[in-house]
Amino acid sequence: MEEDKLITLAILTYSKAQILKSVLESEGIESYIHNVNLIQPVISSGVRVRIKESDLPRALKIIESSSWLSTEVLDEKSADSKSEEVPKVLVPVDFSNYSLKACDFGFDVASRMHAEVVLLHVHFTPIYIPTLQYDTENYHIPSAHDATTIRGMIENVNKQLNQLSKDVAEKIEKGEYPNVKYTCVLREGIPEEEILYYIRQEKPLIVVMGTRGEHQKDLDLIGSVTAEVIERSRSFVYAIPENAPKKSLKDIRKIAMFTSFDQRDLIAFDSLITTFKDNQFEVSFIHVNSHEEKRTWNEIKLAGIKEYFKKQYPQLEFTYLNIDEEHLLGNLDKFVQDNGIDVICTSNYRRNIFARLFNPSIARKMLFHSNTPILIIK
Repeated sequence: MEEDKLITLAILTYSKAQILKSVLESEGIESYIHNVNLIQPVISSGVRVRIKESDLPRALKIIESSSWLSTEVLDEKSADSKSEEVPKVLVPVDFSNYSLKACDFGFDVASRMHAEVVLLHVHFTPIYIPTLQYDTENYHIPSAHDATTIRGMIENVNKQLNQLSKDVAEKIEKGEYPNVKYTCVLREGIPEEEILYYIRQEKPLIVVMGTRGEHQKDLDLIGSVTAEVIERSRSFVYAIPENAPKKSLKDIRKIAMFTSFDQRDLIAFDSLITTFKDNQFEVSFIHVNSHEEKRTWNEIKLAGIKEYFKKQYPQLEFTYLNIDEEHLLGNLDKFVQDNGIDVICTSNYRRNIFARLFNPSIARKMLFHSNTPILIIK
């Protein structure tokens, strides 16, 4: 009989890995916590929660539900006060130029949507965990040098966040930023997991994130914080490549939206128009033709969609485009440039979980290919 091999289910901070391990085992799923680095402190990543491959379908249902995170306590305001709070625009920052660029758009959006800005930075503090894979009693004891290094890292993070807060206050005073309320939040953990946890708890109107933009290798996609957030966020996500032209919300006129000709896309589009009701968009709908689809059937569906949008949104201008999957990125680039598209939109409704794990979405592909901002509609 073939051996049931271990696979990695998630990479989390040690404390969260322990929570997930406990929940999995309460459901009868054996799990193990493995170090990413067994000797040195874990600096840039977390620890791996591993399970048997045969348990993957059940384990994915648990981790997808995110209910295992509910054991944590909110470290800010109580849930009872949320209904009285002002809407939020979340801007995750890592102090890179492209994440700071997202602040500009975040403050502009907050001003127009009568919201406040939350600048969130997540740092990973090294944690000393077992030196043996299955030995929970033998720990690597940090030396005095290690402790000094960790303390210095934490002090540096606090210093950077304080400086960012001062810079924002200065820009508001000079009139470079609108005078909206803002707060800085510092959390420890895996960046994408902490950002998603904040989104689930606080439900911001929109998340504004910077990204390195085009010319990223395919391998880089897997580790991208922004890519993980756009696929799993329950709020709108606006991703700005570092080389994208600077534009405010009122400057966004021409948008291109991917459509699959189904009901979910109609709901997503209505959500877009309702959220940004002050913008008079010119909309280009783009359908990607897969090899299996019949062009005749798509044309019939397209005719129905045209009629629907003409009646439902008489104030908007629409154009429609079919692109073959084989030449997607090249054709899309040409269309965006030729038509002066300001933003590419796509809905990221939950697909089949295995498809989502192994086939990167259009949004993820575009995120690292284009210098045009991408808006993920929920």
